Amino acid sequence: MYRRLLQFEFKSFIRNPQFAANLGMKILMFFGMAYFSALFVIAPFLLYFFATEEIMADPLLLFCKYFIYYWVVDLLLRYFMQQMPTQNIKPFLTLGITKKKLVNYTLLKVLFNFFNWGNLLFLIPFAGLLIFHGGFSAVHVLMFTIGIFSVFYFNNFLNILLNGRDVFAYVVFAVMALFAALEYYQIIEISAYSEKVFYSFYQYAGAFLLPVLLAVLLAYIAYREIYKNFYLDKGLELKVAEGKTENIAFLNRYGVMGTFINNDIRLLKRSKAAKSALIASIFFLFYGLLTFTKGYQNDFMQLFTGIFVTGGFMLMFGQRVPSWDSSYYPLMMTQNVPYKEYLKGKWALIIIGIFASMILASAYLLVSWEFYLTVVAAGLYNLGVNSYITLLAGAFNKKPIDLNAKSKSFGGGTNNFNMKIMLLMIPQLLLPMAVFAVVKYFFGIYPAVASLGILGIVGFLFRDKIFNLIVKVYKTEKYSTLEAFKKV
Repeated sequence: MYRRLLQFEFKSFIRNPQFAANLGMKILMFFGMAYFSALFVIAPFLLYFFATEEIMADPLLLFCKYFIYYWVVDLLLRYFMQQMPTQNIKPFLTLGITKKKLVNYTLLKVLFNFFNWGNLLFLIPFAGLLIFHGGFSAVHVLMFTIGIFSVFYFNNFLNILLNGRDVFAYVVFAVMALFAALEYYQIIEISAYSEKVFYSFYQYAGAFLLPVLLAVLLAYIAYREIYKNFYLDKGLELKVAEGKTENIAFLNRYGVMGTFINNDIRLLKRSKAAKSALIASIFFLFYGLLTFTKGYQNDFMQLFTGIFVTGGFMLMFGQRVPSWDSSYYPLMMTQNVPYKEYLKGKWALIIIGIFASMILASAYLLVSWEFYLTVVAAGLYNLGVNSYITLLAGAFNKKPIDLNAKSKSFGGGTNNFNMKIMLLMIPQLLLPMAVFAVVKYFFGIYPAVASLGILGIVGFLFRDKIFNLIVKVYKTEKYSTLEAFKKV
């Protein structure tokens, strides 16, 4: 039965109207997995020999000391990226297959997810080095490996139970940021507790069973939770709520464009998906904190962070135009909708988002004046160039959005942040980074900021001409967009 279900999923994949796009994403995901697999294989060697030959430390203790941070990062990555494989299996409920088999199949698929088995690529070489090169006890290393591997499965089932509870992710992020800051300023060393807890898997016989038992317990709870909610019409029940109309009268003076802006503000206030994108874009403001790490202390990467800091709303909202209107796009196209005003309304919101981010990002003045100037440069470029590229890229992003569902992860979900969106981001990142790095290298920070500012101003000056080009592309893609929104 499980093999037959796999065959059905494969046929669903190859017969999907967006097969070519999905195949491209799968290929990209394969290369991404290959890249991270290589990193996982190399990392234990780097860790082991760095500990033993560079800082003369015990590699196992070093691993245990900082594993708590890896554990949290793994959980957050799962929360935002790991797909829950229940939606595409629900239609089988109408066939003569028991719910129990379908739930078992769902959990089996999750067990073989790369987020789980991929960690073995690190743990097995690390265990081998500890035993054959370090002379550690083979039995104790085996216990330690099982214990740590169980922690990842604990995360896996915890992620299933926490699915859709965004508050949890924000609390974990805030708590760990607090602990990291306390550790940085040597007030509380959370890593010392981490060392004791995780080293106990190696040190004490039977301690490794604790994460194993916790993972099994969570697996059982996750099974019950999925079984309880595994209904075809789950989530379709209508919630009765008092309706109210909203109108920002100030925007009416901008005619049709003001009407579209009004609609989008209502969308951001009412839709779960749009709210989710708005909240996620706020978190982009904290991306600049990466400048405290060594890898981001260069011009190239600092501008990279600046684009994300000021462009969070542009990337999360703008990249999905016109998908936000996918549920009523066919109806909208039967009306006399002025495309230019429609796109200008979206663009105006993006501009407001970028401008607000530039103001809020002034907190980075505490980091350094030079970095804040870099953020300003990135913001100007986003305002005058990337905002248009974002709208233009949206014409080719024909994935509909379920306004009543939150966006969550990469992969097959309706509202997910997918590889196609990532590909469309590449030209928005590389060109300004190259211009800024080259100008700063030869002439300094102020000409580099000015160069991006000039590009932004040029973009504003040619606003109408650029919009004419974008409208042409949208009109060319109009019928394929309509077809894509109807089929999926």
